[in-house]
Amino acid sequence: MKRRDFLGSVVIGAGAIGTERENGTRVVRADNPDAHNSLSADVVIAGGGLGGCAAALAALRNNLSVILTEETDWIGGQLSQQGVPPDEHQWIETHGATALYRDYRAAVRQYYLRHYPLTDDAKSRKNLNPGDGAVSRLCHEPRVAVAVLNDLFAPFISAGKLTLLLEHKVKKAEKSAHKVRSLDVLDLRTKKVTTLSAPYFVDATELGDLLPLTGTDFVTGTESSSETGELHAPATSNPKNVQAFTVCFAIDYLAGENHVIDKPKEYEFWRNYVPKMSKPWSGKLLSLSYSNPKTLEPKMLGFHPEGIPTGDKLNLWLYRRIISKRNFKDGFYPGDITIVNWPQNDYFLGDLIGASEEEFTKYVNSAKQLSLSLLYWLQTEAPRPDGGKGWPGIRLRKDVMGTEDGLAKYPYVRESRRIKAVFTIKEEHVGAAQRAMITGKEHNSAATFYDSVGVGYYHIDLHPSSDGDNYIDFASLPFQIPLGALLPVKTVNMLPANKNIGTTHITNGCYRLHPVEWSIGESVGLLIKYALDKKVTPHAVRENAGLLKGFQEFIRSQGVETEWPKQ
Repeated sequence: MKRRDFLGSVVIGAGAIGTERENGTRVVRADNPDAHNSLSADVVIAGGGLGGCAAALAALRNNLSVILTEETDWIGGQLSQQGVPPDEHQWIETHGATALYRDYRAAVRQYYLRHYPLTDDAKSRKNLNPGDGAVSRLCHEPRVAVAVLNDLFAPFISAGKLTLLLEHKVKKAEKSAHKVRSLDVLDLRTKKVTTLSAPYFVDATELGDLLPLTGTDFVTGTESSSETGELHAPATSNPKNVQAFTVCFAIDYLAGENHVIDKPKEYEFWRNYVPKMSKPWSGKLLSLSYSNPKTLEPKMLGFHPEGIPTGDKLNLWLYRRIISKRNFKDGFYPGDITIVNWPQNDYFLGDLIGASEEEFTKYVNSAKQLSLSLLYWLQTEAPRPDGGKGWPGIRLRKDVMGTEDGLAKYPYVRESRRIKAVFTIKEEHVGAAQRAMITGKEHNSAATFYDSVGVGYYHIDLHPSSDGDNYIDFASLPFQIPLGALLPVKTVNMLPANKNIGTTHITNGCYRLHPVEWSIGESVGLLIKYALDKKVTPHAVRENAGLLKGFQEFIRSQGVETEWPKQ
C-alpha cells in the first residue's frame, strides 16, 4: 500500500469507528463489509475550508458527531489549499472575531515557536508575524495552517466523533419536500461512493455545490439596482458576472542562480493580453501597472525580490510574504518566501460557478497558464531597478503548495452561489456611503441586526469580473452577521457556511474573508447543536424571541461576539 493511501485510510477509518450513541445516531465502521458504504452522524459538513472547519469544531466541542468531507487532501480552504494568508481587519488581535479563531491564530504562533529556529527578537514578539507580510498580522505557510487545524481535530478523530473524508466530492443528494436526507460522496482516489446521512447538513464548499444538488434556491452573479436598491449595483442584473478567481503560487529568490521555468505554452497570449473591461484596465495584464481599485486610474507597483524598498510604490514581494528570513536564525532560509496572489494573476475569462466539469478543468488550467506566465515574466522580462530585465533567481516553491506543478491545490474563489435567504444583507446595511445617505450623518455604524450571530469587518472589495467589470472597491463599516442570512427560504436542514450566505454580489465583497467565513461556520455549528437540543428548526430559533435570546446567550458563552464595542 502506498504511504499516501495508508494515511488516507487512517483518516477515514479512525473517524468512522463508533457504536450506538445515546441520541440514536449511529456511526459505522468504514471498513466494515456490512456497512454498504454508508455513514451517519449528527451533522454532515461538505467542504473543509475555514467555514467547514469552524462548523465542525463548534459541533464537536458540544458533543455532536460530525462527518467532514474535503475535495482536496488539505483542510483549511483559503489558508491552505488556496494559498492565501489571512485578510484581516486592524483589531483582530483583541476583538472582532470569535475566541476560537483567535485560538487558531495563537496556535499558529506557538507552532513556529516550538518548531522553527526563530531569532530571539522574533521569539520575544507577542504578536509574531512569520512573514511580516503587509496583508496580515499573521502571514504564515499553508502547511502550518494544515498542521494546526489537524491538531485541533486530532482528539475528536481519536475519540471516534469526527469522520474526516479527504479527497471526497459530493455528487448527489437525496431530499424530500424541503429536507435533505443524504449525500452521495465520491472518493476521488478509489472512485467508491459512500452515502452520508444526518439530521443536518452544512454546505461549506467553495462554490455552494450543495445548493443545486439539494434544490435549495440560490442566486449567482450581479443583482440590479432595482432589485436591491444598492448604490453601487448596476442597472441590469447578470447571473454570469462573478469575480475573478486566482491560482496562487509561492516563490523565493536565490540571487546569482537560474531557476527559470520552461516557457509556458500560453505565454505569448498572456504576455500581450490587455483586459477588456467596461472601465478600462491600465494596459497589459503582465506589467507592474494596474487599475487603482478605488479610482480605476492607472497605478504603478514596485517589485524587488530582496525586499528592498521601491519608493512610494508597493513592493509586491512584501505584500503576501509568508516567511521573512530575518525572523529566523542566520542562514536557515536563503531568502524570503512570498505568495503570488496579485492583480496580474486574477483570472476572469471564465465563470467557475456555472461551469460543467469539463469547463471547470478548462478554466482552471487556463488560469494556471496565466500564473505560470506571470512567473516566467518575472524571471525573464520584469523591469529591474538597475535597468535590466528579469529575475532568473526567482524559484517556484512547489513544496510550499504541496503540488507537482507548484500551483495551489484549488483556485482561490472569491464568489459563490448564494442562498436565497430569509434575510439578505445589502449595501444599505454595511456600505459607508449608503449608510450616510440613509442616516444623514457623516459618521455612522453599520445596521444593527436583532438576530446577530457574529461580527466582521473588511472593506467592500470586488475584483474584476468575468463579464468585464473593473474593480469595485469602497468603504464599509464594522458589521454584524444576521442569523436570517444563514437560513435558506425553504430548505429546513441545510445551512451555508462559506461565501454562500444571503449577501448580494456587492456585500459578498466584505463577507468573504477568512475571519468572517470562520465566524459564519462556527455560528452554524452552534445553531445545529442548539436546534437539536431544543428539538426545533433553525428557522424557529429566529422566529421565536425566547429561543433567539437563548441562542445568542449560548453562542456568546462560547466566545462568539455578536456586536462591536461601543465607540
